[in-house]
Amino acid sequence: MTDAAAAGVPVSVHGPAGVLDLVVPPGASSADVGGEYARQAGTPVDGVLWTSRGRRLDPDEQLDAAGVREGAVLVATGPGSTPPARRRAGDPDSPAGGEGAARTAARAGAGSAALLCLAVAAAWLAGWLTTRDGAGDGASLAIQGVLALGVVLGALPLGPLAAQRAAAVPGVAAALTLSLAWSPEPELLPTTLGTAALGGALAAAVVRALGEVAEGTLRVWMVAGVAGFVLTTGAALLDAPDRVVWSVALAAAVLAARLVPLVAIDVPDHYLVDVERLAVTAWSARERPRGRRGRVVVPPDAVRAVAERGARLLAASSGAVLVAAVLAAPLLLRATPVAVDHLGARVLLGCAGGALLLAARSHRYVVPRALLRAAGLWCWVALLVDLAPGIGDGLLLLVTVVAVAGAVLLVVVAVAVGRGWRSAWWSRRAEVAEALLGACALAAVVVSSGLFRALWET
Repeated sequence: MTDAAAAGVPVSVHGPAGVLDLVVPPGASSADVGGEYARQAGTPVDGVLWTSRGRRLDPDEQLDAAGVREGAVLVATGPGSTPPARRRAGDPDSPAGGEGAARTAARAGAGSAALLCLAVAAAWLAGWLTTRDGAGDGASLAIQGVLALGVVLGALPLGPLAAQRAAAVPGVAAALTLSLAWSPEPELLPTTLGTAALGGALAAAVVRALGEVAEGTLRVWMVAGVAGFVLTTGAALLDAPDRVVWSVALAAAVLAARLVPLVAIDVPDHYLVDVERLAVTAWSARERPRGRRGRVVVPPDAVRAVAERGARLLAASSGAVLVAAVLAAPLLLRATPVAVDHLGARVLLGCAGGALLLAARSHRYVVPRALLRAAGLWCWVALLVDLAPGIGDGLLLLVTVVAVAGAVLLVVVAVAVGRGWRSAWWSRRAEVAEALLGACALAAVVVSSGLFRALWET
């Protein structure tokens, strides 16, 4: 037995009078600890202790034999009182079972979210079909009417799917705006897409004003839509070429993937926990403190709300990054016919794809991680498609060997990570690589936008 164990085991005892931090000597029983709590707190208890998991300790049971270790949390009950039974989600017999079951039944699941994403994709496909030369006026008007009806019905804050419908309404509104503002001139494509983004932002503002649903997602729609409109119309007013718009859009996507997580989690000031005021553990921070010893109030619902709001913001911003990458990557390659500008565009796509893939690794939430990975892979796929016509037989063999070796290495690393392998050294190197790729992507904007060539020629 060590000297610390011989001196006693520090525990926190919660009871009717508050929390007491006691040092339990070896061999002390549950009744001894309950009596000591009653003596120091001046409150009668029946000598029955409960663990933090709800297990009752017999009065003559020794704490060390019961598995109570240093820093454990115990509950001392008052006369005739017992800790509440554990509530099971969806159990109608439990006190909160009926409400939990109702909330679970009314809450929309991942399936409905996937269907609404497909609906937005179908709306964009329908809006794009109205811009084709073969589309008749009657068919175009019918499609536009259906899209407008979808915007109006989706904006109504009614039903359990109101939040997800509200998040999808700006996408449908953007598709409708694209259909109405379409112009066949290629030089007007950035302005047309910017106008569609503004239409989505206006729809998001209207939906947000009608009801407090999907506030974080609608905020991302508003910011991204207005930013896209300002970028495209600003370039049109300054008579800047299309490559400037797509270069800046791709660089903004890289910066957003890096900076949005820093501001997504917004904890209210009055919920911040002052660690110095806590006695032993964070168990002392509870929602309803009792007794004479005050504690910081941290409602669990508030913590859950902060986490859910941050998750929604990350998912929505990652979706915006994916949309920007999908649009900007191929259009940038098409808008840079000059060799110098095209080389800068290739460097920008390669660095942006790597930066997005490395930024995805820092997300524990699966949705933004998957979206950022899709954006990074899309940039690399667009780059490979552009490089494919110029690859000779020898270079093709080299690329194939490198790709196969990289795939084998990724499989080995994936298996190791799945088995619990972690490396702080590689994590730091990944952070450095992400920062370097982001810096290279921003530097490549100078070349891909044509600014370097313009300065060189003058």
